[in-house]
Amino acid sequence: MGRMSLFRDDGIVLRTQKLGEADRIITLLTRGNGRVRAVARGVRRTKSKFGARLEPFTHVDVQFFARGSALIGRGLPLCTQTEILAPYGQHIVGDYARYTAGTAMLETAERFTDHEGEPNVQQYLLLVGGLRTLAAGAHAPGLVLDAFLLRSLAVGGYAPSFADCARCGLPGPNRFFSVSAGGSVCGDCRVPGSVVPSPEAVRLLGALLTGDWETADAAEPRHVREGSGLVSAYLHWHLERGLRSLRFVEKG
Repeated sequence: MGRMSLFRDDGIVLRTQKLGEADRIITLLTRGNGRVRAVARGVRRTKSKFGARLEPFTHVDVQFFARGSALIGRGLPLCTQTEILAPYGQHIVGDYARYTAGTAMLETAERFTDHEGEPNVQQYLLLVGGLRTLAAGAHAPGLVLDAFLLRSLAVGGYAPSFADCARCGLPGPNRFFSVSAGGSVCGDCRVPGSVVPSPEAVRLLGALLTGDWETADAAEPRHVREGSGLVSAYLHWHLERGLRSLRFVEKG
């Protein structure tokens, strides 16, 4: 049979897939092991309380049973025990705007953790904080999503500039914005495809990146929509393809 090992970690359930008649494959972003796929047996049975704890958006403490001495290795590990740390989904799934924003956050977190078993604590903590904020309802879901996307890009090494020129460092504000150049650019560094966003939209995105919610919450809807378009374009450029879930997000 070979050696079997127990592992324990906490994580966010990103998505689930049916497996056989009663099982599911659960994808989680964990604190200590990064992205993990594991089998949860019997969770699709009507009487299973275990399955209710392994729904998307849920923050859980999970025990895994795996072959060998590593969690990620020969075959998928098993989820053998789980405890709910925070049921964020209870406050998200019943509201369309929160649900679609949250779904885009889960997909983003999975896309920024390409390799299973590689810890990414910053992305994990960012997702936990983003879902907590989204569930609390203190800010518009679209703003929470854009803040999460910008910070995920920053954690991934793609932080956009919203003031100084991304190419030469000329102090801002600068008039032009280029997704391929890394954000705001001056007239001398302008490249084909650059756009001229409103100063208010650029100021909003800078506030979302730094956590200035007073400025972000006061933004007008037209500037929120404009800013969301820039975030979407910037994310699409660096991920090389867009998020499937982003098309369903309500624009403010």
